Amino acid sequence: MKKQKKTNAARILDNLGIYYEIKEYKVDLEDLSAIHVAEEAGMPIDMVFKTLVARGDKTGVIMAVIPGAMELDLKALASVSSNKRVEMVHLKEVQMLTGYIRGGCSPLGAKKEYPVFLDSHAEKQNIIAISAGIRGEQLLLSPYDLARAIHAVIVSIAR
Repeated sequence: MKKQKKTNAARILDNLGIYYEIKEYKVDLEDLSAIHVAEEAGMPIDMVFKTLVARGDKTGVIMAVIPGAMELDLKALASVSSNKRVEMVHLKEVQMLTGYIRGGCSPLGAKKEYPVFLDSHAEKQNIIAISAGIRGEQLLLSPYDLARAIHAVIVSIAR
């Protein structure tokens, strides 16, 4: 097995002394969904979380980390983020804003430190999986360690 180069997200966890594991999976460019990632990585979908990038009318860019099989509740996100309205950023903007491509967006190590909101469903899991910052790798860690690393507020934002 080849030695993988650590991503910015993994280095951040290392620097904070947070334990994590890396889970690799085969990438299918035709299906970058969290459900497919869970299947390829052999993990239950409840464990796999996706990072979405949105923009609030008052706060600007924010990130939401929600369970892979759920949808982001934009009204709930607006409420908890002190916005009147929140909308998803266009896919074309994600890389420019975060430095990450679709299917590899992590709440850790983005170009700029945006406010991050972690869905409360994470508290039901001992371990969750988030993107390591590249396609084909997930970071497995405690949801509380993730919340600490990203200074996230744990709120109910998925349905």
